[in-house]
Amino acid sequence: MNIISSRAFVLARKELFSFLNSPALYGVTVFFLVFVSVWFYYFQNFFAMDTATLEPFFGAFPLVFVFVVPVLTMKSWAEEKKLGSVEILFTMPFTEWDLVLGKFLSSFALLIGMIVLTIPVPLSLLPLGYFDPGVIIGEYTGVLLLGASATSLGLFLSGISRNQAAAFVGTAVLLLAFNTGLSLLVGNFSGSWPQSVSGFINFFSLSFHFESFSRGLLDSRDLAFFLISTVFFLFLNTQVLVYRRWK
Repeated sequence: MNIISSRAFVLARKELFSFLNSPALYGVTVFFLVFVSVWFYYFQNFFAMDTATLEPFFGAFPLVFVFVVPVLTMKSWAEEKKLGSVEILFTMPFTEWDLVLGKFLSSFALLIGMIVLTIPVPLSLLPLGYFDPGVIIGEYTGVLLLGASATSLGLFLSGISRNQAAAFVGTAVLLLAFNTGLSLLVGNFSGSWPQSVSGFINFFSLSFHFESFSRGLLDSRDLAFFLISTVFFLFLNTQVLVYRRWK
């Protein structure tokens, strides 16, 4: 049995066409590209670093995802419930996994498209020094894994939210907490508690697991964390649908 059925791709294609007709998509794409560029060239002052590294550039992604991912996921289920169309989906030959994966694939595909549009930034810097291609591939791999985990979280929260605004705020707050809040907590108070406590908190920090990827390192533990967290939130999303179908 295929994990991703053709029905999920059918739903994903429908969702993509719906997104592409939305002005909000193009607005958030422009915001995304401007944010990562300004962060890298202005706030990180790349040209004054005198070092051929893209780590500061990729360090912007956990923060910008806090604003971008909620926009891509907030209406996935919240809008369906508002319009009453989720009941119509239940009457179609889709399993809960088909529905969840279709929504996930469409949102994640849009995020991948935005990430691809950032490739000209590292390409434009190649004449200025030697940038290890393997490191850049590792950094982009981390961005994709982080994006997948964040997207699955956003879809789950959209599924349990009453409206798009609640889904947006909930996703943004949790991503901010998991991306920067936990890291700041460990950084400020790590000296006052045992190392095991810091390790436990870091385990739930997205930015902590992304840190090795931002340096171009592929750590199997961080890879496993992002994959497991993505599947976990998708599974929770299916359980929300099961409950709604049979309640």
